[in-house]
Amino acid sequence: MTTATQRPSIRDRIRPIETGETVLSAHFLGAEAVLALASGEIILAGDTDRRLQLHEGGILDAVSDGSVLLTGGDDGLVLALDRKGDLRRIHDSGGTWIDRVALGPNGAIAWSAGRKAFVAQAKGEPISLALPSAAGGLAFFPKGLRLAIAHYNGATLWYPNVKGEPVKLEWKGSHLGVTVSADQRFVVTTMQDAQLHGWRLEDGQHMRMSGYPGKVRSFSWTLGGKFLATSGASEAILWPFSGKNGPMGATPTMIAPAAKAGINRRPPWSPRASPTGSSCSAASRTAPRS
Repeated sequence: MTTATQRPSIRDRIRPIETGETVLSAHFLGAEAVLALASGEIILAGDTDRRLQLHEGGILDAVSDGSVLLTGGDDGLVLALDRKGDLRRIHDSGGTWIDRVALGPNGAIAWSAGRKAFVAQAKGEPISLALPSAAGGLAFFPKGLRLAIAHYNGATLWYPNVKGEPVKLEWKGSHLGVTVSADQRFVVTTMQDAQLHGWRLEDGQHMRMSGYPGKVRSFSWTLGGKFLATSGASEAILWPFSGKNGPMGATPTMIAPAAKAGINRRPPWSPRASPTGSSCSAASRTAPRS
């Protein structure tokens, strides 16, 4: 007689961590979980919990690729912590707040301070770009050295190693975050309003992903980049990007852990994507081509 192997409950693998203050973001650094705290500390949670003071002031942004944790603070420092525990000072702005940071391919690093964005590579001095306003978000393209920068009234696509004007993607409003699809065909921003805005780079087509009951504060691509998962609701909203038109005209998948039938459920509110300047009519405006 054989006994079926019982799957361990995820609840048995969860333990609380007492932070004592606001957690800005959560990451992994190697096998350890990392909690970035507003006070300038981080908590490294492995077999035991360790606290490390990184900034003499608040941490304003933090990102990790699993090998490096990059942070920016209101002390004007950009710091990089690797999984061995080695801490490097990447940049000192002299006190200007480091609003946003990003990690890119081949060790590239980006950050913003005031109305400027900076990119640093493994060799050479950082390169800067003047912006129309403070950056709301930074994201590298998956391939090559190209940076997407969200800001007021749109986004900017910049090749730091190429002379010439960067590409401007215009759409009125405050753009607070930015991401690039795995195939590099779409750029999507979060906005001050409860919606996303996107551009299809091959022809500049606008995309509006609306219908959220709340502001979208975070988003992330699924493995392979077929879906863009977003917050902004009690469900996780997954927009499809596998087709040539991305999410335009498609219904997103909604995952609600608290619901009995939490997949593909249509709630009373209705997220939708349209190639429009409004949610209901065809757009005549297009952005500059990439």
